[in-house]
Formats: sequence, C-alpha cells, structure tokens
Amino acid sequence: MSERIDDTGRLPHTQVPSGARTDVPSGARTHVPSGARTHVPSGARAGDTAALPIDDLGAAGAHDRTTGFEFGPAADSGFGTDAGFGASRDRFAHEFDSGGTGFGGSAPGALSPAPAAVFGEFLRTPFRARVWKELCYLVLALGLGCVAVAYLFLGMGASAYLSIFLIGIPLLACTILGGRSWGRVYRVLISKLLGTTVPEPPPFTFRPGLRGWLRAAFTDRTSWRALLFLLFQGALGVVAGYLVLTTVAMTGFLAVSPIPWALFDPRNVDADGVAHHSLMQFGNHYIETWPRVLGLAALGVIGCFLLPWLIRAVCRLHRMLALWLLAPTARDQRVAQLEESRRVAVADSAATLRRLERDLHDGTQARLVSIAMMLGRAQQRLADGTDAGELIGQARTGTKEALTELRELVRGIHPPVLELGLEAALETLAARCAIPVEVRVHLPVRPGAAIETIAYFSVAELLTNVVKHAAATRIWVAVLPYGPDSLAITVRDNGQGGALQPTEAHGEAVVVGGLSGLAARARSVDGSLDVDSPVGGPTVVAIVLPIAGPR
Repeated sequence: MSERIDDTGRLPHTQVPSGARTDVPSGARTHVPSGARTHVPSGARAGDTAALPIDDLGAAGAHDRTTGFEFGPAADSGFGTDAGFGASRDRFAHEFDSGGTGFGGSAPGALSPAPAAVFGEFLRTPFRARVWKELCYLVLALGLGCVAVAYLFLGMGASAYLSIFLIGIPLLACTILGGRSWGRVYRVLISKLLGTTVPEPPPFTFRPGLRGWLRAAFTDRTSWRALLFLLFQGALGVVAGYLVLTTVAMTGFLAVSPIPWALFDPRNVDADGVAHHSLMQFGNHYIETWPRVLGLAALGVIGCFLLPWLIRAVCRLHRMLALWLLAPTARDQRVAQLEESRRVAVADSAATLRRLERDLHDGTQARLVSIAMMLGRAQQRLADGTDAGELIGQARTGTKEALTELRELVRGIHPPVLELGLEAALETLAARCAIPVEVRVHLPVRPGAAIETIAYFSVAELLTNVVKHAAATRIWVAVLPYGPDSLAITVRDNGQGGALQPTEAHGEAVVVGGLSGLAARARSVDGSLDVDSPVGGPTVVAIVLPIAGPR
C-alpha cells in the first residue's frame, strides 16, 4: 500500500512505538545516554558541537548533553550559558576518548561472537554465492588479462612501428583511448561479480580538428590510468589468477580423489618395476591404501574450506587496484563538484530573477498602474472643480502598499537585518514564525556574507516547512561551530516526522523549494544537508556550511 508524500518529502503521520530509535550513520562515534536518539552529520568527530542528541521534546523540556544547551521550558535562559557550552563539550570529548559507553568504545559486559557461530559461518562460506561470483571473476580476469596483455603489446608495438609512416600516431591515439573501453568492461565485471561499485571517471573531452583530437587523446589521464591498470592485470589477473585457479583445481581434485582411485584403477610403476595402485606419489611414498587415500581427501576437503579466504584476498587486491586506477581521482571529483556547484548556482540565480520579475510584474507594477489611474481621475476631478480627496487618499494607501511589497522583495534578495549579523537575522525570523522558536547562535567568527545569506534563507525555508507540514508545537534552531572551519545549522521540531533525505541528482533541473533545493544550495558552497526524521518525530535537519565560503 503506497503512501502519498508531500512537496517537502514528508510521509503522513504514523504512530511509532515508544522508544523507537533512529539510525546512526556509519562511522559516527557519539556518547548517547540510554534512550536518546542521535543525529550525527556526515564526518562528525569527537568534540564537534554539531552532533546533537535528540531527547524527548515534550513540555518538560530537554537537555542537550553534547552542547550543554537547555531546550524547552526547563531552560532558564533558553540554551544555557557559553561557559556551560565549553564545559559540556570538554566532558563529551573526555567520555569519547575514554571509551565509556559510546558507540566506538567497548561497553562493559559486551559479548564476543560465540565460537559455534563463527565456526558455522566458516563451514557455510564455500557455499556462499559471493565465493562463486569471485571465482568466476578470477576466471574471467585470467582470460581478459591475457587479451589485455596482447592488446598492449600489439597496439603499442604496431603504433611505434607505423609511426615512421605517420599512420602510427593516430593508431597510438586510438590504442590509448581504447583504455577507456577496457576500464568500462572491468568496472561492470567488478560491480556485478565483486559487488563493488567503481565510480565512472569524467568523460573524454573532444577538441575540434585532428590536431585537437590527438592532443586530447595523448593528454587524457583517464585513458593512461586504464592502460596502467591493464599492465598490472598482466601480473595480478594472469599470474596470480593462474596460481589461484591451479590451487583451486588441485584442492578440488584431492577432495574427490577416492572416487577416481576406486573406479579407474590407476597404476604407477616404481624404479624396481613394481606396480602400485596409486594416483600420486611423494618420493617413494605411494598413495595406494584406503587410509592414505582418505587422509589425502581429508586434506583436500579442509583446503576447500580455506580456499574462499584465498579467493577473497586476491579479489580484494582486484578491488583496490580498480578503485585506485579506474575510479576518478580526487582532482577529477573536485572538478566535477565545482562544475555541479556552478550549474546549481547559475540555475538558482536564474530562478531567483524569474521570481523577482514575476513578483514585480504581477504585484508592484499592477499596483503602480492602479495608482497612476487614480491620480489621473483625481486630476480630472480637480479640473472639473469637484472633490478628489477620496481618490487621492486611495492613491496614498496604494503607494504605501506598493512600498511594503518592494520592501518584501528587497528582503527576499538580501535581508537588511543581515547587516547586524546572523543571530539578529534568525531572531527576526523566529519572532515572525507562527510557532514558538528558540534560537541559539554560538560562532567564534562571523561567516562570509554569502554563507550568512544561505544560512538565513535555509532556516527561513525550514521554518516554513515545519509550520505547513510538521504539525509541531515547538522549534529549536542552533548555529554552532563544526570543526575548525565550518558551522552546523540544526533545526529540530517536535512534529510528526517522516521527512525524507533529499537525493543528489546530477544534471537535473534545480528544485528551488523544499529540502532538495536547500541541499543543492548547500552543495554549491561545498556544504551538506542531512535529515533525521523518523515517522512520528522528532525531525532534525542539519546543514553544514564552510564559514569562509567554498574553497
């Protein structure tokens, strides 16, 4: 049965059993008292003040054990003092470092896995689909490795030989660009058989003309890295793969050796001419009796249970090599991120301009036209010697309303209250909100103007979403340091929850409103947005932004 999701990504209200907990992102280590929910933005570290536990946000109020801030009616002054903030942060760091009961530490009384369970998992490993997929990959890697070595040898050799006739130069460029196709094949195999997704590298950039194409081919770093991957595959895929597959074949043969020994009567003749009923020999020792044959088969069976770990180790090397040479580099990822940020910024600016044009055309312009018409009628009445006071009064009232609309438009572009700082601007938003809002801003330095603007409009959008969709009675807003050069904006409410984490969609139109638009706006300055909103509430939206702007 499907449920409808509104524009903000919220699900309909659903009751959640008491004590339900939210998930903690992988790798986060946070001290959480019993019964507390926790939301930790990606990359949280010990001592960061953006990791805010979510306790019961009822009428009795709540205490933030990470930052030392008091929330709700129980707080005497809203969020506590700055001194309390520093002291509780130090206490959190101490508890984290000492192990304690945090997720990263070993809690007293923690039980290790039962030996029987470990042994059972060991016995089931050879029958896992993962092992057979990895074995299939090694077989394919052996065959592809042989073809890849031949491709490198013939392609490079033929190109070098034919370069004296000039035709070898384009042939060498095609050989280099062919590395991209090889990389695509290996990425598909690793994804399907090894279960590891290798990100796509940036596409090849064509340049006009033969000269431009040759230059682009010879300077394509992705193609050269793929060729280096093929070279390593000659050692890892062919040599190591051959040794592993030979070991697998020999171990499997040892495990079933009693069957051919009993059925086919194999014979070996020693130096004295004596025939032995044996499949193999070790020096002068022949495997010709049932105890010896069964003992050798037992070794083969044990080897069959150990082989999956050898196969897994070799496949891990394949994964590491692919992620090293076939995935985009940090530089490529940064360039792609900057291109996406530029696209989002341009689209967001265009959408803002269209909104302003529409508001001016449909609102202020129409009102000014009405004022002009009333003044014209008043002028006509004055010329006729009649009373025009009513029309002049209406024109005056319309002028005041037009000025109010213009102020709202200016506030939508850059709120004048931001000149006083982010804290004053957020307090203004809180005062105008229909739901009671508590604001806490603690920043050692003032963020850049662009960051303050994004923070202001993000909080404004989140407050609007809470009022419209969350059915909340209280909102808490905190702006705190997050690491040495970032800030974290946390907006939480005690509403019905059900908001979904916005997904990042590259190359699509920017969604100006809602959580998707906020996430795109945060990514445009190297920030991030995380949502923790279990059905039934509460909801916490954490936005991390660089203090000085994008790097």
